[in-house]
Amino acid sequence: MTEQDIIKAQNSWSEGIIKMGQISNDRTSLEKFASDFLDRLYNFDDQVLFKPTKVKDVQFRNDKKSAISYFIAGNEKECEEDTGFALSNWSKITFENSHIILGEEHALAMGNYIFENKSSKINVEFSFGYIEVNGLVKINLHHSSIPFQG
Repeated sequence: MTEQDIIKAQNSWSEGIIKMGQISNDRTSLEKFASDFLDRLYNFDDQVLFKPTKVKDVQFRNDKKSAISYFIAGNEKECEEDTGFALSNWSKITFENSHIILGEEHALAMGNYIFENKSSKINVEFSFGYIEVNGLVKINLHHSSIPFQG
């Protein structure tokens, strides 16, 4: 696994989140895209540790259904608090890696990612773990949080 593999995965992640906002008016297409996005970029066929940014009640989303709920909402049975993080019509998402640790079949990246849309710009801290599965780089650890405001 190379640094370029990680950057490519991060770019694909950003593009996917932006696309979800763009197609949010077509719920059927959105649900299919979100499911495909998670299949392509996350390792839910095995295990994923997922702690999204803007959650309080259900802090950890270690299965595909609860991750989809976080990104596009619409599954109140799964996670009532979800409003659909990806539906904020983000126009730009920029990863700023503090450091990337590479292994042969796994990697870790930590830093900030910046989400921008017409009305806001949010800096979020992240730690992502990546694993190679059948030649594809997939996320198996996703932790993000708002920086301390003290």
